[in-house]
Amino acid sequence: MKKLFFLLLLLFQFSFSQVKLLSWNVENLGSSKSDTTISFIANTIKNYDVVALQEVVAGDGGAQAVAQLADELNRKGAKWDYVISDPTSSSAYKVERYAFLWKTAKVKKIGTVWLEKKYHLEIDREPFYGTFEYNNKQFTLVNFHAITKKKQPETEIKYFKYLPAQYPNLNLLFVGDFNCPQSHTVFNPLKKMGYQSAFINQKTSLKQECKSDNCLASEFDNIWYKKNNITISKTEAILFYTNFKTLKQARIISDHIPIAITFSIN
Repeated sequence: MKKLFFLLLLLFQFSFSQVKLLSWNVENLGSSKSDTTISFIANTIKNYDVVALQEVVAGDGGAQAVAQLADELNRKGAKWDYVISDPTSSSAYKVERYAFLWKTAKVKKIGTVWLEKKYHLEIDREPFYGTFEYNNKQFTLVNFHAITKKKQPETEIKYFKYLPAQYPNLNLLFVGDFNCPQSHTVFNPLKKMGYQSAFINQKTSLKQECKSDNCLASEFDNIWYKKNNITISKTEAILFYTNFKTLKQARIISDHIPIAITFSIN
């Protein structure tokens, strides 16, 4: 009986020492999203500890939609908090916001959040940073939504190789929609620094229509982490569209699926 008790205690401690991180391009999260859609998003993300959202509308109800989402989450048994970025500084492309939401009993936000200042001219929707702490260890999420594939997102991503040196004291995780597969050579400098992608050959954007049960189009969303700093025990590609009769109905929620990792800090 004692052995069983200690085994359960170890399992509990191991579970508590891990964080469940989810990233999702929610496609135009703003006033166009109905209460039913917000509720569906909340039910999809409620079991995670930290959530990074891309494509929050800069105007037209984006901030209000995130607040409504947090309120919905707070009705589901855990206390959540959230922050929303200022609008990205792009004038040549689509201005957006980012958001972080987190369970306050699991992680703590450290300091202020900020949009990347140094490369805001080179990157249309500059990354959004937030540092969090759990178990007295910290990690910093670099939340990013690249320009579309036809606009060549690698011209932006190439600046990411400078960010670890720019923030040498931060444990960076690059999360979001890169509009670019992890196999692209633009990620090679990060790989040489010891970073790797949590997902390989995992398509994350939705097609217009499923073909022979193949509903995913491109390998765009990912999470990059430094192998020496982070240990991942689980990766998840959340196929939320299986809850809908058609892909057209699912695309009302988003044209991307959420991705998630369960990790600990070494």
